[in-house]
Amino acid sequence: MSSSQHPVALEIEELVGGSTRLLATVMFLPLLDGIFPALVLAGALDSTAGILQVGLLVFGGSATVAVILAEMDGGPREQATTVLLVGVPLLALAAIEAALAPTIESVLEMVIFERFAALVILAVAAQTASARIGELLPRPAVIVGLGLFASLDVGGLQVALVTDPELVARGVAAAGVGVGFALAVALLAPTLRELVHLDRFRFGSAVALGLLPLSLLGYPFGDYAPLAVLGLTTLFALDPNAEPPGDAAVGSASTSEGGTERRSRETPAEVGGTDDHPLAAANPQVPDGGDRSRGWDTVGADDAEDGPGESREPWL
Repeated sequence: MSSSQHPVALEIEELVGGSTRLLATVMFLPLLDGIFPALVLAGALDSTAGILQVGLLVFGGSATVAVILAEMDGGPREQATTVLLVGVPLLALAAIEAALAPTIESVLEMVIFERFAALVILAVAAQTASARIGELLPRPAVIVGLGLFASLDVGGLQVALVTDPELVARGVAAAGVGVGFALAVALLAPTLRELVHLDRFRFGSAVALGLLPLSLLGYPFGDYAPLAVLGLTTLFALDPNAEPPGDAAVGSASTSEGGTERRSRETPAEVGGTDDHPLAAANPQVPDGGDRSRGWDTVGADDAEDGPGESREPWL
């Protein structure tokens, strides 16, 4: 990626290519890997804080920010249109999975499955923070599948269609928070590219995502810890002195009025190769039979022998 080496986004980019498909894959990944249904079953959407956390960290997240700021072309309006094209089917699929969640819950031991849901979030957080760690961990879909198998209630297996309109609304709200977050990033992209340090935001988001299991397991302050960390992450990721993508590649080169590029200082290649220089011999000799190369090697030593406060020009 042009300005952020996000492990998840890089891996997906190699598979799908294209900024629009990359954004769609990143935002749909929680639905395809089973992360979102696992969070719904584990009760992550039972509170307003939980809806915000899932929307910002799971559907939004650092991968979505990295794709929009570092990969997508066009102006804010074009990028916002792309986000909306991805967001509409995302909301529909989130509603379908949230509607099926109670039916799946009827055949599971939720006490066991909640621990697997917390484990899959920790795995995603570790993969976001470090690609090397992510290679050592199983895929989120594998963890979710193991959780379904381990928590399956074989004794009282009875599938019953259960619908919960309120849960569907919460699922759509969580996905809507993610889409709204991505839309805001797209509209503010020109400014954010100059202010946000993407790698800092990625690491901080991984820490916030790693705290999300606290709310799933019922720990104190678990409902607000991820949001607090995400707020601090956003603050520390602001870097007004950061160069926009591409400025580093320009370097010190400048363009003259005639359109020709010139460098601020000449390089040895521009003033002639070292083979043409009179001092370019392998062992240049001086008139008294000594070795000229020794004189150049000992300049630093002569400077080191000077007393305090004394300074000598490098050619003396």
